[in-house]
Amino acid sequence: MPLASRRDRWHPPIDMSDPFELHQRLAADTLFVADWPLCRVLLMNDARFPWLILVPRKSDLRDFDDVDKADKQGFYEEIEIASRALRNVTNAKKMNVAALGNMVPQLHMHVIARFSNDEAWPAPVWGVGEAISYAPEVAEALISQIVKQAADHG
Repeated sequence: MPLASRRDRWHPPIDMSDPFELHQRLAADTLFVADWPLCRVLLMNDARFPWLILVPRKSDLRDFDDVDKADKQGFYEEIEIASRALRNVTNAKKMNVAALGNMVPQLHMHVIARFSNDEAWPAPVWGVGEAISYAPEVAEALISQIVKQAADHG
């Protein structure tokens, strides 16, 4: 089925019994990758920077210290899996991992593959130029590779 007709692939319907709801800005700026045990994994829809966002599927989390102690190890592990998968797929020179949350109050972790020739190097990617959306077939291929790498190394 063509990517353009698979909107549910990008953001599956939210289970109404689950209090988790993805912030509207994250939903607007990203493509769905997978739901892992703790986090929803998203691809930032900006082809200039291969960039995953991990959002714990728990309500009312704003900062890292809001994550229950029982969930912290799983969160770290999912960040590591995302970092390794994205590095393996992109051959990135450097991985940036950050949680800012100044614009979006929902806790989310950025995992960004960086290259010495990218548009923002060596500065942060935020606020640099205009986002360039992935072509549907490129996004689908990248997501498939990330999912496979995560499954192989997770």
